[in-house]
This record gives sequence, C-alpha cells and structure tokens, in this order.
Amino acid sequence: LYGRCLAQIQPEWLEKVGEHLLKKSYGEPRWEKRTGQVSGFERATLYGLVVYSQRRIQYGLTHPKEAREIFIREALVEGDFDTKAPFLAFNQKLVREIENIEHKSRRQDVLVDDHLIAAFYDKLLPATVYNAVLFEQWYKDASKGNAKLLYLNKDELMRHEAAGVTTDFFPKTMQVSGVPLQLSYHFEPGSPRDGVTLWVPLYSLNQVSSERCEWLVPGMIKEKVQLLLKSLPQKVRRHCVPLPDYAAGFCERNEFGKGSFLDTLIADIREQKGLQCLTTDFKFEMLPAHLSMNFKVLDEHGRQLDMGRNLASLRAEYGSQARESFQKLASAEKLALLDGSKASEVNATVLNQRNDTSLAKQKPVLEQSAKAPLVQENITTWSFDELPELLEVQQGKQTLIGYPALVDKLSHCVIEVFDDPDEAQRVQHVGLRRLFALQMKDQIKYLEKNIPNLQQMGMQFMSLGTQEELREQIITSALERAFMQTPLPKNSGEFNQRREEGKARLNLLANEIARLASQILSEFYSLPKKIQGLKAHAQAAADMQQQLQNLVGKRFIIDTDYIQLAHYPRYLKAMAVRMDKLRADPSRDAKLMAEWISVAQPWQRMPKRTGPDADPKLIEFRWLLEELRVSLFAQELRTPMPVSVKRLQKVWESSLR
Repeated sequence: LYGRCLAQIQPEWLEKVGEHLLKKSYGEPRWEKRTGQVSGFERATLYGLVVYSQRRIQYGLTHPKEAREIFIREALVEGDFDTKAPFLAFNQKLVREIENIEHKSRRQDVLVDDHLIAAFYDKLLPATVYNAVLFEQWYKDASKGNAKLLYLNKDELMRHEAAGVTTDFFPKTMQVSGVPLQLSYHFEPGSPRDGVTLWVPLYSLNQVSSERCEWLVPGMIKEKVQLLLKSLPQKVRRHCVPLPDYAAGFCERNEFGKGSFLDTLIADIREQKGLQCLTTDFKFEMLPAHLSMNFKVLDEHGRQLDMGRNLASLRAEYGSQARESFQKLASAEKLALLDGSKASEVNATVLNQRNDTSLAKQKPVLEQSAKAPLVQENITTWSFDELPELLEVQQGKQTLIGYPALVDKLSHCVIEVFDDPDEAQRVQHVGLRRLFALQMKDQIKYLEKNIPNLQQMGMQFMSLGTQEELREQIITSALERAFMQTPLPKNSGEFNQRREEGKARLNLLANEIARLASQILSEFYSLPKKIQGLKAHAQAAADMQQQLQNLVGKRFIIDTDYIQLAHYPRYLKAMAVRMDKLRADPSRDAKLMAEWISVAQPWQRMPKRTGPDADPKLIEFRWLLEELRVSLFAQELRTPMPVSVKRLQKVWESSLR
C-alpha cells in the first residue's frame, strides 16, 4: 500500500518502466548548420503528467519527410550548408547573379520563386536523404556517373531574359582619374542603399567628378531624363511628348558621360524643339532617390566612414582627410613620372571625366628624370627640374594620378602632391608667387617701409583689417602683376628670366597699386556711416550695404582682378551720388532698383557665380551689373561701354541662361 500510494516516484523510472504508456509529441523543427541535421524538441506525458519536455532530438528519425523538406529549403536552396560538393557554390553564385540583375533592372520578377528551386532538388534527392551525413553518402556515389548532378542553369532560374541588363548598361566599375572604383546596385525603395552606389576609398574622394556622376550609368539615364522632362512646366513638357520616346532619343543623340548632364539635356531640348529651358524649370525634388548617385566612403581598411548622395557635403566633411590620405600615399610610395605619351593618355582620360577646360590649356608633359627626387623641402629658388603635371602614385595594384605643386610655407616652399588638379593649380600659383617673393627680399623690405600714404590708408582700412594686412595685400598684388602673367614659368630658365623682368618694375607697380588703394579707401571710408543714416529708406540702404560688402571686403585688393579694381573709385562715387538723389526722389530710386533687381536676380540664383571656381561668364556678368548700377543711379559718371537693362537681359538670354 505504501509503495502504491505514498512512496516517492523518480521521473527517470517512469521513462524506463512506463515507456509503453508515455504519450510523445514533437515540435519546433529547425535546420542546424553546425550539426548538419534538422533538430526538434520532444515532449512526453504519462496520464497528463509531464515526464520531460524540450528534449533535443534528430527530427528526421521521427519525421523524415518534414526533415527532408526543411533540409532542402534551408541547406540547399538558402545555401546554409557546409559541403565540399561544388554544385552548391555554383548554384548560389548563379542566384546572386540573377538577384543582381533584378537590382539593376529594378524589378523582382526575374528570379524564380524558392519553391521552384526546392522542387528541382526534391525531384533528384532520394526520399531517405534528410541530413548532411546521408546527403554526402548519397552524393558521393550518385555524382560518379554525373559530374553535373544538382547543377542549376540560368534558364531554370530566370522567368524571362531581362533584356538590356548587360555590363555595358550596368557596369561593375566607374573610372575615377584612371582608377576603376566599384559600383553596386540595390533595389529597395526607401532604403539608403537604393539605386547605384559608388564605393569611394577616402584617398579618391576629391577626384570623383560630380558632373560624371550626374549621368549615373547608361542603363539608368533614360529613366532620369524621362522623369526630369515630366517635371517641366506643361507649356514646355507638351512639346516633348511622348516622353519615353524623347528620353530614348536623347540617349541615342548624346555621348554618355560627356560634360554636364543637365546642360546637355537643356541643349538637346533647344536643338530638337527650339525651346529654351532654365535649370530652375526642372524640379529635382520630384526625382526618386535612386536617380542620384549614392557614395559610400571607405577608410584605409575598407570600412564605411559615411554614405550619402550629396558629394559636396561628403567633401566638406571628409575632403581634408581625403587630401591628407592621398598625400600620405604619395609620400610613402615611390613616385613614378609618366612618360610623355602616357601623360597625354592619362591627361585625356582625366579631362574627359572632369570636363576640365583649365587643364586642357596646360602642357601635358614631363621631362624630369624618373630617378630624380621629386619631393623637396626648404625651396627658396627654382632649384629643381621642370615640375611634372601628372604623377603616378601606387596604391596596392592600383595606380592613382597625383598633381604636384609648389606649396607656400612663408619662409620657403615645398613640393607636395595633390589629389585635385584645380586645387594643385591654385596652390601652385600661390607657391610660385612666394618663390618670387623670396628672391625679392631686399626690394620687399624697402617697400614695407616706403608704401606711400600707408598710415592714412591704414586708418581708413581699420573697419576691415590692420595696417599690416593692408600693406601685405599691396605688396602681394604688386608681386602678382610683376611676375605672375600667363604663361607662368615652367622651368628654372623661364623663372630666372621672369624674375629679372619683374624686378625692374616691382616698385613702380607697388606705388601704382597703393595710389589706387588710397582712392578706393578715401571713397569707401565715409560710406558705411552714410548708409546707416538712411533709416527712412530701409530697402535702398540694405541694397547699398550689400553692394558695399560685395565690393570692399577684407581682401579686396588681392581678391579682385586689377582691371576691375581700377573701376572701384567710380563704383563707390556712384553710391554717394545715389544717396544724394535718393533723398530728393525716393520713388525714382525704388523704380530703378526694381529694374536692376529684375536683371540681377537670375544671376544671383546661379551657383558658382563668385569665388575661385566661378564661371568666367558669370564673373563678367557680375561686373556688367556693377556698370548697370552706375548707369541707372549715377549716369553722369559714365560707363566704359553701353549698358542698359535691355542690353543685359539680351546678354543673359543669349549666352548665360
């Protein structure tokens, strides 16, 4: 009685003694790559009492059919299987290739469904194969007479041909300064990775051409053109219908990747339809994200630093680091000079990618011996051979292109290699001017003590900077005019000749510049206070304040071409004349200002209208606007050429719009 009713029961006894009475259930089957089998859990009860649960078992022993299905789906279709059988790697590669076609073509109807691939394996595998061990045993024997057993082919995996998805239309790489950078494609609207991504090592960031990237890849440009046409005002858009046909024609008529994409599209519409479009007519905000190039910036270890579609923002954030990274490579590696033919070839490639007309004017050649050391320090005169325009910088198996330049270090110059030809040109100009200054030490010492009227000018310049800064600008401007005429010296002989030519007129030029600066500052000195006194005419005062800031900044002497600087006294006098007339007839001033603004606004909306990267035509138009101010507000001061609102509108419409 005690044994039947009161004695304790050990659960493990139940499993042995009452095996025939246990009710077992199975669940949670899953593929385990590590063990190479489908595992599950077993649960046993005796008259409702749980004897054990969550006991791991080999699921195929109890449910071979279900285990086989899971094995096929997870191990063979998904590829989550460690096997030496070559078919699996081949099939997975084939699937990835077709998935890549889907990403490129931006459609998900090319690759067949997984259940069709599973059906392929199900048809060939025996019913008894449900884990890795059984599979390897079967495959070893079965593949002896059939080496291609279980190999899929492309036709079995593709629903249709996906015409047009070729490496010509969707390349794997894009050339950046002669270096192939990886392109990847992803179809996932809303994802940061959606579209085409250029993988950019940090050292190549400053060499990526924003103009080239506007074109994306040949397979995507038709869609971009079509959607941009769709964004045009209806009065223009209706002339381009049907839009798909026009987009296809554009791709046939124009060379891919040449020049600015938007300028090319505007020119094409003008030539084909006789219509004049503005950049602002296109609504870029309507374009989906995938029609803008995505940039993935990588560090030296290949890790992602950042990713985004705004190249200018990425350069603003990482441009300095990129330049340092490139120069670190250049200083660490042996620099190889390109021979003449290779230089021309590389120069042509770079020009084509950048559409850089300034480089085209340079001599693309190198006479320096490849054995001669290039990177020099403490340079105070032209003690080196002709400076090459292009240099090869080795990075692993890749050959990068660098641009050497003289760098101004105040007391001396050094030669460094840059990643951007425009930056190298700017640095070279300043460095060469410093080299001339170092050769003119005695003359500069004399000028520092003998600039006429410097003290008075210093007082007038006080709101902008110090007397020392003003003196430095005058001397720098004199050096610029004495020694830096184009073409610039390319070797020691030309440098020495230019030095002797400029030495004779340096003092004369410095005095001439000082006299002009004195005239400008005399006119400028009283204007800020006069403008502040125009409280009753706020709009006119704000306009003149902006004009004054644009004309006379802290570095106005060296930032302004001397030819234009010579007109400054007249521009400033015109402002004073305008103030006098304003008080007498405010309504007239408001009318004239509205006329001026109507011409100036299109120019003000343009990018690259000022600064070192400015479009020369936009710079020229800027000075026409200053002349228009004189013509409108102070006609008695005259202008060097006829200007009027209508004339400037015609200039804008014909060559700048």
